[in-house]
Amino acid sequence: MTILILINDPPYGTEKAYNAFRLAMALQKDHPTVQVNVFLMADAVGCSISNQTTPQGYYNIERMVKSVASKGGKIKACGTCADARGIRNLQLVEGVEVSNMAELAQWSIEADKVFTF
Repeated sequence: MTILILINDPPYGTEKAYNAFRLAMALQKDHPTVQVNVFLMADAVGCSISNQTTPQGYYNIERMVKSVASKGGKIKACGTCADARGIRNLQLVEGVEVSNMAELAQWSIEADKVFTF
């Protein structure tokens, strides 16, 4: 089974990205044969920026991104969205690739289930 998680909200300020990555991590833990794909759009491309610093005891999206990627999850960030926010040339979290709408369309067709946050 392949699950696509589409995130639109920023990494901080709302908890949508946090909850999306919590779901991805739970799927990987409890269902290791499931392929988890995460596509970051709009302000969610900020999840892909490396070297995030958060207060002690506060969740850190970068660590969550790394966790999903280290367990075989595929994470892609919309290139147009990254360009619009001026982050394409910043260092991205290891495991995140810049992508495009054609790839999101392909992932959507291949997915058995799609979740949006």
